[in-house]
Amino acid sequence: MEFFKVSGDRRAFYDLLLLADEQEDMISRYIDRGDMFVLKENSDVCGQAIVTEEGDGIYEIKSLSVYPKYQKTGVGSRIVQQCLEYYVNWKEFRVGTGDAPEGTVTFYEKLGFKRYGVIEDFFTLNYDHPIIENGHRLKDMVMLKMTR
Repeated sequence: MEFFKVSGDRRAFYDLLLLADEQEDMISRYIDRGDMFVLKENSDVCGQAIVTEEGDGIYEIKSLSVYPKYQKTGVGSRIVQQCLEYYVNWKEFRVGTGDAPEGTVTFYEKLGFKRYGVIEDFFTLNYDHPIIENGHRLKDMVMLKMTR
């Protein structure tokens, strides 16, 4: 597998970005603000992440998505691990995700992230349609972080 930073047109990966964030105006808030990384197997794109630097050694995963055929194969974990290794000076990595039971919160907790806050009504106030994950309508954003 090959992990690399995207230097060209990030919009070429829009279908993949929409797997993580269903609303284009939400993607536009961060698509050009951070670094975009892609994981490929041979010539096949498996997944992506966008990471922003927030200052003082703090980085935030703004987007993480994996094509369905690669989900539950370790690709998402590998992308997160590669991001942690890429930024050698990080003190804290953050991520915000939906509040679905057995959803992405569990994924990040298995990687060592810990909950530190909740942004109430994030999904109901910021999206023009209901966001559903694992059959659960998302309401709040759960904030997680990993520190060194």
